[in-house]
Amino acid sequence: MGHIELDRPEKLNALSVAVLRGLAEAARWFDARGDVKVVTVTGAGRAFSAGFDLDGFGGDDGLPMREVADLGRIMAEAITNMRAVTIAGVHGRCVGGGLVLVAACDLRVAADDAVFSIPEVDLGIPLAWGGIPRLVREIGPALTKELVMTCRQFSPAEAAAAGFLNRVVAATDLTDALSQLADDLAAKSTLTLTATKGHVNAAAEDLASTAGGRRDGDVMVSALNDPESRAAAARYLEAVRANRGQAGVE
Repeated sequence: MGHIELDRPEKLNALSVAVLRGLAEAARWFDARGDVKVVTVTGAGRAFSAGFDLDGFGGDDGLPMREVADLGRIMAEAITNMRAVTIAGVHGRCVGGGLVLVAACDLRVAADDAVFSIPEVDLGIPLAWGGIPRLVREIGPALTKELVMTCRQFSPAEAAAAGFLNRVVAATDLTDALSQLADDLAAKSTLTLTATKGHVNAAAEDLASTAGGRRDGDVMVSALNDPESRAAAARYLEAVRANRGQAGVE
């Protein structure tokens, strides 16, 4: 078994350029190890991930915004396409791009203290990284539209009822629940796990393909040049930064 941990607790595990690249690299690293059947994905500290790091919103590490916008898609596809079965363990805040990372995993377990939200529209940008088709095939078109357009928070109970989560457990039981599920899966044969994952993923692509995610970056760049979207972003960022000790990121 393997483990990937987001480790920026002081930033609520915000997804910076370096983190997005690191996640894609970790996926490829595990793919080179045929003995790893299951990989868990968690966040250090008091949150799973508060989403895309706002410090990289205008272009991080000198990269053009179009290239930054596409890193999340590359990350999500790398996680989805891993040979091993991936299990996301969610606690605390799970926001925007962090939720796309969770959606890219095969199975999802959340603590009952988790809080989900998708604030991109309030931030004046579309939900990118292939997030829309992933949500549509997990929770359906109507709820996807509501959650993405309203940007409202939703609970683990609602997420489980909608089919997004496999299990909700007490916060104190999350680590044990992840370990038990990982152990159960690791006891199966690699061939049958891989075949089942591949079959389900192919069927999911037929339901709602993520192929269009390559255009998400173009739409995001357009939003960055749209005056109404920029005004919305300015209002959102002002509110977030005024309360940075609690939000800090998306």
